[in-house]
Amino acid sequence: MLKDQYQLKQINTAVTDQVHLLEKKWRSWPYKNTTLLILSLVAFFYLIKDPSVDNLIRQAGNLGYLGALIAGLLFVSIFTVAPAAVILFHLADKLNGFEIALLAGLGAMMGDYLIFRFMKDRVFKELGPLFVKYGRRYFKIFYKSPYFGWLLPAVGAFIIASPLPDEAGVSILGLSKIKRWQFFAIALTLNAIGIFLVVSAARLI
Repeated sequence: MLKDQYQLKQINTAVTDQVHLLEKKWRSWPYKNTTLLILSLVAFFYLIKDPSVDNLIRQAGNLGYLGALIAGLLFVSIFTVAPAAVILFHLADKLNGFEIALLAGLGAMMGDYLIFRFMKDRVFKELGPLFVKYGRRYFKIFYKSPYFGWLLPAVGAFIIASPLPDEAGVSILGLSKIKRWQFFAIALTLNAIGIFLVVSAARLI
């Protein structure tokens, strides 16, 4: 009995030491937000495949205007654009197309802005030293180019307007010198147009 208790105590001590060691390594790890971003994307990718989660998301199609807002939030990610499209297809039979586009566009704008702030304030700051170390010379040439001021926003806006995932376009906008109001205007306008086209297509089917 005493031997078992001693062994259990040793195991607990070893586990505690390992946890403390991992915590120490995590605190000193310079790429926390980048790591969390990758892990969350992987976890979300597998979670969205679960039938119950997928069904729950699709039920948002019965929530009317709130469902349109939720669909917009989901519309910005490559992992949730499919269920978002299903929600929009359901809403197309119940609500005005312009109202859906406006509300879902607002939701998409909010989703894009969350990605924008996270990438700009956290991930890019973490990856900045790597950028400076390995790509400084090339980045300087591009940064000083007269095309830099409008090229990055233009590319980012094009990706947001296209069927490509918004994450890529928003990340590119995060590298640019775009102002907040400009970002809101671009994200709202382009997402609303894209969503309106989806809703219009749903009504033709």
